[in-house]
Amino acid sequence: MKKVEIFTDGACIGNPGPGGYAAILKYEDHIEEISGYEPYTTNNRMELRAAVEALKRLKEPSYVVITTDSRYLIKGITQWIERWIKKGWKTYDKKEVLNRDLWECLYRLCKIHKIEWRWIKGHDGFPENERCDMLAKKAIKEARKKR
Repeated sequence: MKKVEIFTDGACIGNPGPGGYAAILKYEDHIEEISGYEPYTTNNRMELRAAVEALKRLKEPSYVVITTDSRYLIKGITQWIERWIKKGWKTYDKKEVLNRDLWECLYRLCKIHKIEWRWIKGHDGFPENERCDMLAKKAIKEARKKR
């Protein structure tokens, strides 16, 4: 099984507001950077979208280490999602789970790959995290210029 490292981040100007996401995928000596934009979104949605879009790039089942500064992303996929599914996509206080479309997609992708989740503190000098942050913000700036 291939081992792939993925680093992710999301950004938002205002929350909600224009948002961007980015990911860096590393396999052996190959590195791919991806990023994108949504005109009106939240930071949490962009954190999720970064992971989803990165995993969609993988062409075969892989062992994946995903490094993120988002506790929401890690806790959601490792602690909360099974309960949400059992409760019909409701939170513990019976509210609809936000970003359900992305959670469902991420859940399906996680069934294809063996994933190890790693949390790091954001804006703490971790090179790939800093790069993803810059790429996510750049995606927002470039999209806003085109408007």
